[in-house]
Amino acid sequence: MKLLSIVSSLFLSVFALAADQPTELNVETTYLPDVCTEKAKTGDSIEVHYTGTLFSNGNKFDSSHDRGTPLPLTLGVGQVIPGWDKGLQGMCVNEKRTLTIPSNMAYGSRGFGSIIPPNSALVFDVELVSLDSKKSREEL
Repeated sequence: MKLLSIVSSLFLSVFALAADQPTELNVETTYLPDVCTEKAKTGDSIEVHYTGTLFSNGNKFDSSHDRGTPLPLTLGVGQVIPGWDKGLQGMCVNEKRTLTIPSNMAYGSRGFGSIIPPNSALVFDVELVSLDSKKSREEL
């Protein structure tokens, strides 16, 4: 009977944790500059500073700040996880956001090595530090 009680408690704890996992992308703007002349869109070359943590326990798994250099990428073309491709859309230079990304818009059931467990929701604090608009490049 005691074993059944322990197993039941464990099952309910795991179920409660799974229920708390986000199922949709949540984008929270934490800083918006006063002036924004251009917003990031698909095809733009951008650079982003970020810190990534596990939603489940807040443990940091990566940060561009630790390397002292932002991550360069082309937005919206699949170079990064879908949560980033969607969550960085419309950002202004120097804008900061917190992206809470469900597992299916991150690494899903495969996880990422020993760093990110399978089916993990992720939280990223991001800052857009540079933007080279696709439109500007096409005009040249």
